[in-house]
This record gives sequence, C-alpha cells and structure tokens, in this order.
Amino acid sequence: MDKPTDGVIYGVRLRAEFDYRYIGLTTKSEQARLRQHFKVAGAGRKTPFYDWLRKQDRDDVVADVLDWVYGLKNLGRAEIDWIAYLRREGQPLLNLADGGLGPTGVIWTAEMRESARIRSTGRPGVSRFGDENPFHGRTHATSQREKWSTARKGTYQGEANPNFGKFGSEHPGFGRVMSEESRRRLSERTTGAGNPNYGRTASAETRGKMSAVRKGRAMPSSRRNAHTRYHTNKAVFKESCAHCVDDLATRNDPEPGADT
Repeated sequence: MDKPTDGVIYGVRLRAEFDYRYIGLTTKSEQARLRQHFKVAGAGRKTPFYDWLRKQDRDDVVADVLDWVYGLKNLGRAEIDWIAYLRREGQPLLNLADGGLGPTGVIWTAEMRESARIRSTGRPGVSRFGDENPFHGRTHATSQREKWSTARKGTYQGEANPNFGKFGSEHPGFGRVMSEESRRRLSERTTGAGNPNYGRTASAETRGKMSAVRKGRAMPSSRRNAHTRYHTNKAVFKESCAHCVDDLATRNDPEPGADT
C-alpha cells in the first residue's frame, strides 16, 4: 500500500505503554514530526505535552501512524475525530486543542492557568550557548536591524515607558543592590580588551558633536570641581568623597602657626 502524499494522523506514546499522550497531523513522516517535537521541547516551549516530552528518554518515545488521509480538509477533520475518539476511550491525551487545521481557539480556564503556573514556577529557562545555539556564528542582515530599529524607536520614551513617573518604592528597581560577586564579574568583563571602546579613539567629527551637545551645560571639569560644586557649596559631607575627608582633616588639624 503506497503512502499517500497529503498526510497522516499520528499518535505519540511511550514504547512500553499503549496509552497515547498526543495526537497530531503532518504532511511529512511521523518520525520527522517527532524529531521536530523534541527540538521544540528542548527549546523550552511550555505546554503539557512538551513538559511531558522533556522528561522522557528520546529512545523510549515512539510515533505511530493511525490514519493515512487524502486532502488537507480531510486531514484536519480526521485529527478532530481521532482526538475525540481517544478521549472518549479514556486515553490520557495532553492535547490542549480539539484538533483541526489552523487556530482552534483554545480558551484557557482558570484551572489550566493555575496548573501552568505551578509547572513553570522555579523552572530555569533553557539556554543554549556556542555551537549548540542555532544562531551561532550568524548575524542579522542590516535591513532587518534597521526594521527593528524603526519599529522600536520611541517605544519606551515618556509615558510609553512602563516605569514612567514611578519613583521610590513604586519603582521595580527600588532597594535592589548588585552583589559584590556580580560587580566583580561585570568589572572583569568590561576591563581592558573586554571594554567595547578598548583601543578606540573618537574622531574629530564625533568630538565636535559631543562638544556641541554639552555646550552651555554646567559640568564639573574634575573631581575636585565636582566636590566644590556639590559638597562644599551646599554644605554636604560624604564619607565616600576623598576631598570631603581631606577638608575635614584640615579643619580639625590646622597647620602650625595658624590662628586658633
């Protein structure tokens, strides 16, 4: 019997069991579709089926052909019928939808959302680095980066920023302090050759633009100048400022011969 060109209905189960956990349709082979399912599961997609699939050994999972179907409309109808039939038979299917081609309008109940929240709580994300990342060694085209830049321009400015107008305890970053270990690692990554500007010098044109932007803006030209402007002139003392400490020491220990 020749394999039809339009598609098959397949069921996923454990090799040692007879209960199906997922019913799907594909215009490829059932084995190719199963490999795609494992790839999506490895990428971290969160659904009951992929959560189950991540826990299994790949060699223990099989995909059986349940039906060969001609015509895409018939293929979608067949998937709906198979899912409905196996559910009536008490099979522990993990399908969220009733099947069919295209969006099926799955509406999550409160119980489904709570169950998904519990499953995902405390679960680390799936990250792939180096050669394991499918985008390793590749770069986005300049035209694509320009599209993203245009689409995002001004997105998070002013009132569009989700943290606009939030200060103090209302700001999500309030009270957060970076740990010493994180500070050390950040410093090591951006020191020397790790600094994106390491060995680079701004051009005369860039320097001119920077100068024009800052013209007329009051800015301290040195740490001593900043100390005078923000500490001495405002009668502010900061223990972290070396000039504040030196000035205090000078006032408490005047030079010999000075008037007292």
